[in-house]
Amino acid sequence: MNFSRQLRHLFHPKRDLTPIFTRQAAFLCRSAETLVKMLSSMDADEWKRSQREIHTLEVQGDALLTEFREMLSERLMGSLGRTELTTVAMSMDDTLDVIKDASKAVLIYRPRKIDPQLLDLAMIIRAEAYALRDLLPLLWDIKHKATEISLQCDRVAEMEHAADDAYEEYIGHIFTKEEDLREMTKYKNLAELFEKATDSEKHVADCVRLMVLKFLHE
Repeated sequence: MNFSRQLRHLFHPKRDLTPIFTRQAAFLCRSAETLVKMLSSMDADEWKRSQREIHTLEVQGDALLTEFREMLSERLMGSLGRTELTTVAMSMDDTLDVIKDASKAVLIYRPRKIDPQLLDLAMIIRAEAYALRDLLPLLWDIKHKATEISLQCDRVAEMEHAADDAYEEYIGHIFTKEEDLREMTKYKNLAELFEKATDSEKHVADCVRLMVLKFLHE
């Protein structure tokens, strides 16, 4: 069975796995929203509540990935489609892990302040999460939605590039303006984690794009 037939077989209404992707995206959006809320406050108790919520979402995401693998193992399809879809699901789960790590780092470091640039990076994480939420259901009709999928992948990539620029500018800012070396290290490490989260979300879009390209060239 070639790749295009595998996908048509997989995304048949009675076999559709996109609800799993939709649930993953919901966890991702809620985690990103909570991270933004966390960084909008300097209340240590609010940080703890937010981190617990993100941790819970990450645990639920792990359980969902296990469910996805079990469902996929029951589908009669070739290894190619199975591998590509597993890669997308695992990339989504990896992103949840990074956001959890970022929220945990806020608790560990207890920065003296949350610079607007850090909040801006968190907002880009949130924006990419919502873009992925809109992207993943399009896989159900990959044949007719290929162009729309590609454009949505481009949108995620553009946001990730914006995050790269924001990260570089912020690193330059703290090295120039922050005199407390200990605080500077905290801000740098937090910014790196946030930038890593935007990279992880772009990786999801890249995996989807690769799937579309393979479909179109079959």
